[in-house]
Amino acid sequence: MAPWIQASIVLAVVVGLHIPLGDYMARVLDGGRHSRAEKALYRVCGVNPDKEQTWRHYLVALIAFSVMSIAALFALFTLQGKLPWSTGHEGMPWRLALHTAVSFTTNTSWQNYAGESTTGHLAVMAGLGVQAFASAAVGICAALALVRGLVRHSTSDLGNFWVDLLRTVFRILVPIAVVGGLVLMAGGVVQSLGAPETVETVAGGQQTVPGGPAASWEALKLFSGDGGGVFNANSAHPFENPSAWTNVVEIVLMLLIPTACIRMYGRMIGSPKQSWTLLSVVAILFGLLLTAGTLAQSAHTGVVTEAVGGQYEGTETRFGIPGSTLFGVAATGSADGASNASYDSFSSLGGGVLLAAMMLGEIAPGGTGSGLYGLIMVVLVAVFIGGLMVGRTPEYLRKRLGFAEMRYVVMYALVPPTVILACTGLALSLGHGRTSMGNPGAHGLTELIYAYTSNTNSNGSAMAGFNGATDFHNLLMVVAMLLGRYLPMACVLALAGRLAGQRPGVVTVGTLRPQGANFVVLATGAAVILALLNFLPALSLSALAEGLFAN
Repeated sequence: MAPWIQASIVLAVVVGLHIPLGDYMARVLDGGRHSRAEKALYRVCGVNPDKEQTWRHYLVALIAFSVMSIAALFALFTLQGKLPWSTGHEGMPWRLALHTAVSFTTNTSWQNYAGESTTGHLAVMAGLGVQAFASAAVGICAALALVRGLVRHSTSDLGNFWVDLLRTVFRILVPIAVVGGLVLMAGGVVQSLGAPETVETVAGGQQTVPGGPAASWEALKLFSGDGGGVFNANSAHPFENPSAWTNVVEIVLMLLIPTACIRMYGRMIGSPKQSWTLLSVVAILFGLLLTAGTLAQSAHTGVVTEAVGGQYEGTETRFGIPGSTLFGVAATGSADGASNASYDSFSSLGGGVLLAAMMLGEIAPGGTGSGLYGLIMVVLVAVFIGGLMVGRTPEYLRKRLGFAEMRYVVMYALVPPTVILACTGLALSLGHGRTSMGNPGAHGLTELIYAYTSNTNSNGSAMAGFNGATDFHNLLMVVAMLLGRYLPMACVLALAGRLAGQRPGVVTVGTLRPQGANFVVLATGAAVILALLNFLPALSLSALAEGLFAN
């Protein structure tokens, strides 16, 4: 019963906290007055906060901000050795610096390096930390634009990207980072700005003990959907996650903002019932993933595992199998990508559950902002199918879903599997994929597919046996991350502009209502259908890999 009690406590806390946080987010992000500090910053940046943008202008501003973020991070990483607080680390090679800059700007945070031996305190705080705030805020901005497209009529305006960005960072993310950091510091997570210290061990040897701003970074990486670690072991490191109760706190942080975004959505459209409906869909999907993962990891498959009670290889004993499985499902389902165990050591079915959580589109509950607009896309698919089933024009929130609207939804759904298939197939055909596999055969293929699924879906978790630290994978992963992040966002904003321009129409009698048990079942089924699109690359590549390995 221990796994289910722990999961019940986590989910109860998340459900309880997401209500006030979601209501607060809706209140501060949906209009309102600008503070004096915000007005001063707008003047310095030359931004008119009262001028709204069309979807094209919104997208251009979002892309421009991301490009400048990549350039700033790239410069910081390559020049690290000449800057203060480098703690003795030199600058990164340009290919690795480019990969890392794109990774953290796109909220992927895949790390082709060991944190404690590569990045100094300045790179963590001014580089990775700033982008953890910014990339999370960018996802929320895209979600806000889509929600406005659903509730507005006869207009081309979707809000102001710069206003949404600034309010999200300073009114939402910074306060949570302060509170979360203090809680984790109280739990024993380290926080220092000193250089690594060399100490005498009990056996008479010497060991270098790293330090760093781990507590402030840990909370930020979890609730922002970032997932990168100060240390190479990520949240399995005792300096980042020292005890079972800090493990629970970190799981709550990963799930908090994605679920709060669902509550915010219900408030912004004036229907909290719909937020509960969508939360029910998320709960069903998350519950199925967690059940499958826990059963797979707790299975007895031999004499040794019978003695220890399950799949303990690669698992921290202070968390055990329940805490590691719950953390893994939360990390892959929320697009966070953090880890407190070795995902490469998960059982075949257990690793498959983590892969399925990402291929589901990370809507259970998904990333910061990206989870909400991904879930809305699933809703639109469900409404469209439901409308066709009853022979009526599909409508949602008094918005008609015709060919023009569904075109963007279909494009959104097809981008991830297409990118995963293209990148993984290219790596296999050129041989770079096979040489980077840490294991032969089917498991090695899973490592490769997992890597590009993680990069394309902006997750960042990894099966550590896969070696992505090569020039080929550094550059190909950059392509996968950029396409997987910004092409879907472009579809989301284009759809938002299309919906906002519609005039209010008369809802057809008999059209499927987006709430109730029937809709929960239909939306869950639509999510599974979209997930199957992501599984097609794995099935196609299996046949290709079988021929390559045979030769």
